[in-house]
Amino acid sequence: MRKALVAGNWKMNGRIAKNDDLVSSVLSGLASGNLDSSVDVMVCPPAIYVGQVRAQAVATRLMVGAQDLCEFEDGAYTGEVSAEMLVDVGCSAVLVGHSERRTLFGDTDKRVAAKLSSAVAAGLAPILCVGESLEQRDSGDTLAVVEQQLLSALSGLSPEVLDLLVVAYEPVWAIGTGRTATPEQAQDVHAHIRQVLATIDGPLAEKVRLLYGGSVKPANARELFAQKDIDGGLIGGASLNADDFLAICRAAVAG
Repeated sequence: MRKALVAGNWKMNGRIAKNDDLVSSVLSGLASGNLDSSVDVMVCPPAIYVGQVRAQAVATRLMVGAQDLCEFEDGAYTGEVSAEMLVDVGCSAVLVGHSERRTLFGDTDKRVAAKLSSAVAAGLAPILCVGESLEQRDSGDTLAVVEQQLLSALSGLSPEVLDLLVVAYEPVWAIGTGRTATPEQAQDVHAHIRQVLATIDGPLAEKVRLLYGGSVKPANARELFAQKDIDGGLIGGASLNADDFLAICRAAVAG
């Protein structure tokens, strides 16, 4: 049985005081007894605030992840953050290949694969993001695009080193737009992802947690998480509001 995971991606949002209030509220909700331990909860703040959030989360069940990493080890790469640095400040996971990194900052499939490999080598759980544009969906290419992104990112890695892998399906057309894939549309893609993973390794396919990311809100979370192959969510805007984020976490428990 796969344990549900809800991960909040703060994107480029946050200030010290606001972060403190948000994390304190989330921690209070996690400790209130209204949310049992059947769901893992994570937040991914901007890199500059990881240390602050990690300090608040010590000795709690709240996990802290990063939003991106450099594919190279420490060295002359001004402005970048290595996998080893993320581990050093207490990160347990990192997003890899988010659509905004792909479309706005030029992360190619090759670079995504290199970043994922670096994360795995450092012991970070990579949350690999895959998803199609509206044009690709309208052209009927959704499954082919997602499959290609998945296989490209995992190429060269053996199943034995992918124990911590998480895959997040994020339809690009549903990120920050208010549009959401229907539960049936999301399930179809998640099921295909699991089938593709099964071609790599059967036990791995059953173990890997698959998240849905794309305008998840308290109002639609329960129905999405009730789908057979959806094991939680990668939450954007709603993760910046403690009440909404906790409501989504409770939906994951129910799902």
